[in-house]
Amino acid sequence: MMGVSTSGYYAWRDRPPSKRTQVNQELVTEIRAIHAESRQTYGSPRIHAELFGRCFQVSKNRVIRLMRAEDIRSKRKRKRKITTNSQHTYPIVPNLLQRDFQAKEPNQKSLGDITFIPTTEGANRKGGCVCMTRH
Repeated sequence: MMGVSTSGYYAWRDRPPSKRTQVNQELVTEIRAIHAESRQTYGSPRIHAELFGRCFQVSKNRVIRLMRAEDIRSKRKRKRKITTNSQHTYPIVPNLLQRDFQAKEPNQKSLGDITFIPTTEGANRKGGCVCMTRH
């Protein structure tokens, strides 16, 4: 069907792995070990440097190719958005409640909290929710 003789197919199937395939398997094992030791934070440049330090002579592109074939990826740090600027010159409002949230009558004490909840609404893909609580 594919233009290969039956004896050629069985010869290929029973042939031992090539030296290149064996070395690649050894490299993948070492790459997985380095990746695990780094808590999955190392990408191909650092893994290549670590392999070089462990006396493996391998190119950067080969490391990239093997990592891609084995679906080995580094975890990326997520950038945190800073929403608070404590280094400002605005006056600071005194804390009049001093954590005493119990009121003797309704509408005596008011407090608020601004909570940002990410949403997919809006042009810049940010949303917010302002919650007010009255006691």
